[in-house]
Amino acid sequence: MTKPDDQSRMDKIVSLAKRRGFIFPSSEIYGGLNGFWDYGPLGVALKRNLKDAWWHDMVAGHDELATAAGAPSPYEMAGLDCTIIMHPQVWKCSGHFDLFHDWMIDCRDSKKRYRYDHLLGRRAAHRGKQVFVTTDASGDDAPAELAARAQKFFGLRAKQANEIEWVGEIEPLATAITSGGASLADTLGPDAMAPGTLTEPREFNLMFETRIGAMASDEDRAFLRPETAQGIFVNFKNVCDTSRVRVPFGIAQIGKSFRNEITPRNFTFRSREFEQMEIEFFCRPADSAEWYRYWRDRRWKWYLDLGLTAGKLQLREHGQDELSHYSVGTADIEYAFPFLAEGEFGELEGIAHRGDFDLRSHMEGKLVRRDGELVVETGEDGKPRHRGSGKDLSYFDDISRERYVPHVIEPSAGADRATLAFLCDAYHEDEVPDEDGKPRSRTVVKLHPKLAPVKAAVLPLVKKDGMPEVAIDLYRRLKRQMACQYDEKGSVGRRYARQDEAGTPWCLTIDGQTLSDQTVTLRDRDSLVQERVPLAEVVDMLRDRLA
Repeated sequence: MTKPDDQSRMDKIVSLAKRRGFIFPSSEIYGGLNGFWDYGPLGVALKRNLKDAWWHDMVAGHDELATAAGAPSPYEMAGLDCTIIMHPQVWKCSGHFDLFHDWMIDCRDSKKRYRYDHLLGRRAAHRGKQVFVTTDASGDDAPAELAARAQKFFGLRAKQANEIEWVGEIEPLATAITSGGASLADTLGPDAMAPGTLTEPREFNLMFETRIGAMASDEDRAFLRPETAQGIFVNFKNVCDTSRVRVPFGIAQIGKSFRNEITPRNFTFRSREFEQMEIEFFCRPADSAEWYRYWRDRRWKWYLDLGLTAGKLQLREHGQDELSHYSVGTADIEYAFPFLAEGEFGELEGIAHRGDFDLRSHMEGKLVRRDGELVVETGEDGKPRHRGSGKDLSYFDDISRERYVPHVIEPSAGADRATLAFLCDAYHEDEVPDEDGKPRSRTVVKLHPKLAPVKAAVLPLVKKDGMPEVAIDLYRRLKRQMACQYDEKGSVGRRYARQDEAGTPWCLTIDGQTLSDQTVTLRDRDSLVQERVPLAEVVDMLRDRLA
């Protein structure tokens, strides 16, 4: 069950995100659009800093001449930026066209739509009347929600709740219907007033469909990409031919993806438009297990290095029953978001050992697993159900004289989920003395300086006596080196508070002493320590701290 203090914390984070310009609801003046979010001035800077850190650490700053810590050997990295709309055959061979779907169910009463596999329920009886009560709440929240729904349905007061007789245990609605424990006719929907309002479940493809060209025919049908990975696979040969990279090497991409989620939820965690930071790492099949462990461990360390609390992170290996039909192994890096029940974690990043599935699929056609082997799926005519490109995507090693289809290790991170995780983790409340020495509550966002939207704020104590002129000169010198702000509005205490909520690591105050001895007050956001530093050394000092 989500703890009240955690829910309150999440509500405060959402409020802060709106108030300080991190994240806004999309199309808000028209009531918003569910599952879509806009990043405000601070949010776009935070997300950009996160993506820049990922790109530098994984690609631009990579030394291909040395063996990275934990890596089996040196390797190269290349970048790519693929189109959002690709040839429809890409999605047929990848399996998305046939398999990328959920089951949805609608309520004729409430007009709401649900993921069929998200609905939980339990049979309740009172004085000869029975109903299968359902909820879309998860985890420990489900029992209380089911009890409240049953109580309302039977018209009972709180003190009469113990009169309800519960039959069986809480189970998925789909399971109950399959086993005969429930029927749609006697099922009370999560927001319905009477049973029998839920429709039959229907298959729902998660890809956004569009049309290319002027004619709206099936021949012109295309899709917004549901993931960035396939653009890398179909360009594998192009990168090999033009960049002269040698296996092992990785191709990295940051880009938008789109999934038509039935029920977007939990702020930006599950949305219909999102951004991925993804690597497809190509290696010799015999070395793939070592490379999988390397990327799993490296990506885990990356989040810790940027300041996420270790106790709120977990690295979880998938069991055999969780693995995709093509996957050799998968691990998720997960974070304990405040909106989740106690003990639950939400996925930040998946590291998957995909074998040779993807390159073979785009060569031969859509693959399925039969008798432990990946084979081309055929139709009734014996031909491939979805034909591949027919292009040779194997790799020839001119040193070992081997030809093989490389195996792929895929670290795939959500930029939006990571941004949300860092924002949640950085949110703190404490008490600080005000200008009169009295304690006051403080909201502070303790982002790692590399991620902070604003690195430093320059504050003239008063707007006179030459202080603004000195402050403006310092601001302009800092601006050439890092993102900073100039703020002269309100008391210095209020300005500190604004910068704390924005996540600014350092504030520089120009005061009367500055004019006499050429020093400024440097205030640290986290420790609240204030020290005098030479005005002439400020820029170099902060630049060194950010290095």
